[in-house]
Amino acid sequence: MDGLAPAEGWIGTRLLRKEDARFLAGKGQFLADIRVPGVEDVCFVRSPVAHGRLNGITKPAGAVFAAGDLPPFQPLPAGPDLPTYRTVPYPPLATDMVRFVGQPVAACLAPTRAEAEDLAGLVELDIAELPAVVDAREAMRPGSPMVHAGWPDNAFITSGANGGEFESMRAAAAISIRRDLRMNRQAVVPLESRGVLAYWDHRLDELVVYLSSQAPHVMRIGLAQVLGLSEHRLHIIAPDVGGGFGAKNRLMPEEIVVCALALQRGTPVRWLEDRRESFLSAPQAREHRYDLTLHADAEGNLLALEGEVLIDAGAYALWPTGAFAEASMAVRNLTGPYRIPAIRLRNATVATNKPPMGAYRGVARPGACFAIERMIDEVARALGMESAELRRRNLLTPEELPHRTAGGMRLDNGDYPRALETAREMIGLDAVRARQAAGEPDGRRVGVGFALYAEQSGHGLKEWARRGARVLPAYDTSTVRLMPDGSAQVLVGIQSHGQGLETTLAQMAATALHLHPDRIAIRHGDTAVSPFGFGTFASRSTIFAGGAAVRACRVLAERMKAIGAHLLQADPAAVVLADGMVRHGSAAVSYAEISRAAHVRQELLPAGMDPVLEATATYEPPESEGTFSYSCHAALVAADPLTGATEVLDYVVAEDCGTMVNPMIVEGQVYGGVVQGIGTALFEEIPFDKAGQPLATTFADYHMPCASEMPRIRIAHLVTPSAITEFGVKGMGEGGAIAPPAAIANALADAFRAEGLEFNETPCSPRRVTAALDAAGVAP
Repeated sequence: MDGLAPAEGWIGTRLLRKEDARFLAGKGQFLADIRVPGVEDVCFVRSPVAHGRLNGITKPAGAVFAAGDLPPFQPLPAGPDLPTYRTVPYPPLATDMVRFVGQPVAACLAPTRAEAEDLAGLVELDIAELPAVVDAREAMRPGSPMVHAGWPDNAFITSGANGGEFESMRAAAAISIRRDLRMNRQAVVPLESRGVLAYWDHRLDELVVYLSSQAPHVMRIGLAQVLGLSEHRLHIIAPDVGGGFGAKNRLMPEEIVVCALALQRGTPVRWLEDRRESFLSAPQAREHRYDLTLHADAEGNLLALEGEVLIDAGAYALWPTGAFAEASMAVRNLTGPYRIPAIRLRNATVATNKPPMGAYRGVARPGACFAIERMIDEVARALGMESAELRRRNLLTPEELPHRTAGGMRLDNGDYPRALETAREMIGLDAVRARQAAGEPDGRRVGVGFALYAEQSGHGLKEWARRGARVLPAYDTSTVRLMPDGSAQVLVGIQSHGQGLETTLAQMAATALHLHPDRIAIRHGDTAVSPFGFGTFASRSTIFAGGAAVRACRVLAERMKAIGAHLLQADPAAVVLADGMVRHGSAAVSYAEISRAAHVRQELLPAGMDPVLEATATYEPPESEGTFSYSCHAALVAADPLTGATEVLDYVVAEDCGTMVNPMIVEGQVYGGVVQGIGTALFEEIPFDKAGQPLATTFADYHMPCASEMPRIRIAHLVTPSAITEFGVKGMGEGGAIAPPAAIANALADAFRAEGLEFNETPCSPRRVTAALDAAGVAP
């Protein structure tokens, strides 16, 4: 690689990912790769029933621990800090009640996992089974069994959103479309499942915890509180993390128990989640119900939206935030980038006898996008309009931005109609219509679907405080230091789990320092090394950690210029940084010479100068409501009327995430997100029977998209830099997963529009496609 920086810096350069060298060589270090002498493995005994009273535990000889065998844990309130939110403790090990299949009841320790499993098989649980609640809508009806005794109903919280002149807008409507829409529960399924390893380090007098986590600093706060341990004696290390998608951003019972056992026994203790445990008890996602009515005038102008949103949160709230954000975010995002003047919406976060819901890539927006985009397609069908034209008519234009939506979101900038038109041209809408008219030789039905979204990212203090978050991730921190040889380290509090952040952050720092990215090391994931930070989630890392790193680099650059000017006998205001040197005209000194003066030859420094070449800075965007990336997705599908199987033939994305630091990494994130969205649209679901038993607990039952299901994905980039962030970047890590369920369901409905079929529930599995055909009396 050339040692000189591009004239404009490293922003926008397609550098190969730094981290791939170790991953492709099989030399990454994940939690299961950590070797500690004398470690004992844990196997958890889990509840076999969804709801019941735990009357007793019969334990065999051996190291078996129930709740009463561990010191009492300190309370750790979860969910929002709001007076209307009902919260109950989520015990690390069940005490008197079990509330979902898979809830941890006891922990068994042995020298190996196999021996621990054998021991767990001898534990007997005495559970008096109670009626289970497995449907959010049923759970809110009077007379439903109660998940938590003493509650007046099964809602953690109920709320609503009203905006605009609703009554007048509804009165002006010529058409009103009401639909019941459902996004079913999914597993998160990161490539690396959860895990924790804990031991007491006697030399440092601290509990060392290796944790597969997205937010090691935040997890230290929670673990210290629940264990009653001072934070200075708690050291969290997140090694390489093989995917998280939100599931590794919550403090879970297994992690607490392993730490407690390590403290109690004085020996290293480890738990590695197997895949069945992941299906049973890891945070689950996506379960939304919508009962919506969309009002429009005769010309197709959208006027008002009303209805109810129910979120199935499972049995407990997770610390620090639980599932409470899903309902409010779904409601606020329902209008998308459209000009919908008025809303009247109710929402409830509902307790059921299922595993707790956690964040998952997109957080609420996939459901909201699915709901509004399906509704828009049905309005277009009722009016006899092309759905793309109805969208164009209602999308906010660049001249209308910034715009405050009826849901309260402040959309900042962009060109939504251009994204739609770009996707329409890429998918070839006119050619698709001609192909539909000609028919398919194999008898399949072809359809095209569109979906748009706007994704909030980079939101700060006021936004998180408004939501009642118990931990306010309103900023992030970075420390940048120049090493004695002129190379640099950038320390950040975020955690990379597959996004290429080691490369992206190096490019941002390299641009600010005028240093080659290969000369910059990114350090993260260790609370004893990196400055405090809130971790990686909500498409925030490049904005917050990148912004902090750039600010710290600028402070450091001024110190370097002062030393360099002194060595060059020049005015500090007259020198510049370029290609790893401080230059003044034709004269220059290297960063190595400058750093050598500060580190080992201080007599060369200006008199009285502090020799430290290190700077720390925090960053929060000045607009607390954040900045919005957006995209239009279009899908071309072929559906077999006989089998119900759906193939995605072509998939296009017209996206705008502001300035792209590394377009190759942006595209990789979009590709991965789209494939996850295809899983939501067509394959992934954890159904439960009436007793609360999960019916998909292995990959034999839970189908994910694989190579054979991945379509050709084509991407067009629109670039509208943010006005409030460093370099104009916007968040983009979640966007690819938001729109595919809507685009694919719309494409399926388009394929069978002559029969009037609709697909308002995900996944649109072969069974659901054939059931819709059967219900409509359509012969294959």
